[in-house]
Amino acid sequence: MNDTVTDALRAQRIETPSWAYGNSGTRFKVFTQAGVPRDPWEKIADAAVVHRLTGVAPSVALHIPWDRVDDYAEPAKYALDQGITVGTINANVFQDDDYKLGSVTNPDPAVRRKATDHLLECVDVMDATGSRDLKLWFSDGTNYPGQDSIRARQDRLADALREVYDRLGDDQRMLLEYKLFEPAFYTTDVPDWGTSYAHCMELGEKATVCIDTGHHAPGTNIEFIVAFLLRARKLGAFDFNSRFYADDDLMAGAADPFQLFRIMHEIVSADALAADAGIAFMLDQCHNIEAKIPAIIRSVLNVQEATAKALLIDVDALADAQRSGDVLGANAVLMDAFATDVRPLLRDLRSEQGLDPDPVAAYHRSGYQQQIETGRVGGTQAGWGA
Repeated sequence: MNDTVTDALRAQRIETPSWAYGNSGTRFKVFTQAGVPRDPWEKIADAAVVHRLTGVAPSVALHIPWDRVDDYAEPAKYALDQGITVGTINANVFQDDDYKLGSVTNPDPAVRRKATDHLLECVDVMDATGSRDLKLWFSDGTNYPGQDSIRARQDRLADALREVYDRLGDDQRMLLEYKLFEPAFYTTDVPDWGTSYAHCMELGEKATVCIDTGHHAPGTNIEFIVAFLLRARKLGAFDFNSRFYADDDLMAGAADPFQLFRIMHEIVSADALAADAGIAFMLDQCHNIEAKIPAIIRSVLNVQEATAKALLIDVDALADAQRSGDVLGANAVLMDAFATDVRPLLRDLRSEQGLDPDPVAAYHRSGYQQQIETGRVGGTQAGWGA
């Protein structure tokens, strides 16, 4: 087994999202499941189980106000007691009725003030939890031509981002996510990586782009975006998921594992896999019909497998083929690595680390699902409100 490959896989870190453990689904229906968390503490407990079984998911992202508590030092301490940490803090300025016409880009200054104050509150949460990253996604946009000034909305967005950016601590960052459409159908105020990149460049080095793999038009070459942002040192994070049609938020690697492999190839070739490269590898998924914890474990394993294949690419052979203009030869090098069955390698690696080689099977044997279904009766199940 190649030591360089296994060392990189041992060091890999994948953050899981608190909201994926709760009830979530489509705009039309959210199906409830037995054993779903009723509060942030139970979400953190579930995330800790995923880490104990996979060994590579040591942090959980929180979403405010879905994970609001009185004292944010308490969930941070509880997470440490469970063997993980609180990771990215995600803001929510898309659910209140006040945000019907937008949040930070709303034509009403009072609504803009409310939205910006919430973003500043999230920085306070970062201070209390020790989180490095603030992730911002805005549903802001318009549905009809003439509804609002496109340029004025960009000015309002820039003003809010600047105020929040200036509030960040020296070791804190802003991750600006983008989305092609939905819920705004005519214009979206942060619709693509270029818009996010432009705002981040204007703000400064603590502002970086977050790529959600589901937030692109069909056929978009996401690995090109990855390569460009890596070159510009503006890639801050991924939200991994899969899509068949739009923003489907399915398990990472479920729809197009080859795309995930190609993305990880760009990461590996830029030596950006290690933690000191500063890229947060996160999941952003909702599990509406499948069991939640096994689906999250499966997603973590899918990212691991894509990474392992990317690490197995014969870089010397690839470089030789590229220099000589051997188009088919270069493609064959990539395809050989993608066709490699890396599951035995990862099973052996987990065994060496004292983990069960099959984390999903280990979860089913653990009895944890039965435990939470029995113990989490009563109260209000956590969900994202759809």
